[in-house]
Amino acid sequence: MTDTSGASSASGDVPVTAFHGEPMTASKTAVIKTHCPKETAELGQKIGEQLQRGDVLALVGPLGAGKTQFTRGLALGLGAAARVTSPSFKLVNEYSGRIPLYHIDAYRLRDARDMIALGCDEFFDGDGAAAVEWADRVPEALPPQYLRIDIEITGESTRRITLTAVGPRAEELLRGVLPRGPE
Repeated sequence: MTDTSGASSASGDVPVTAFHGEPMTASKTAVIKTHCPKETAELGQKIGEQLQRGDVLALVGPLGAGKTQFTRGLALGLGAAARVTSPSFKLVNEYSGRIPLYHIDAYRLRDARDMIALGCDEFFDGDGAAAVEWADRVPEALPPQYLRIDIEITGESTRRITLTAVGPRAEELLRGVLPRGPE
């Protein structure tokens, strides 16, 4: 992957085009451009490799933006072998890997009360990590710390992905995909 900024991630494969908010504060943001679905999944995989119990990812974007593609990468990063599909009609899919990944779809929920009734706290505080698609529909149900992933369609296969860390653990996840300075 390449971009106009010339910046790249620590492993050199995911370009970071902007990073705001020095020093660490309540939130940090990175903007990453991907040029095909495979790159979107690779970014998810990089984050998935870092996930720990209790991590929550809030996925936001229009239909067809790549939220499920990103989640496929998360599952790969966790070592899950299952085929990742959108949980639109089931509401929650679980994938077994190094830790479980709970893939939650909030699209059909009316509001945060429905999310809470679904038992989201058990997914957020449980033995795995959670990825919530359509998280902007249920912001009041999200835990105090999460990594927000906004996926914007910029072309037929290109995406602008904005990662916003809310809380210290989310900042750690964000740092894991950012380029390292000179050593």
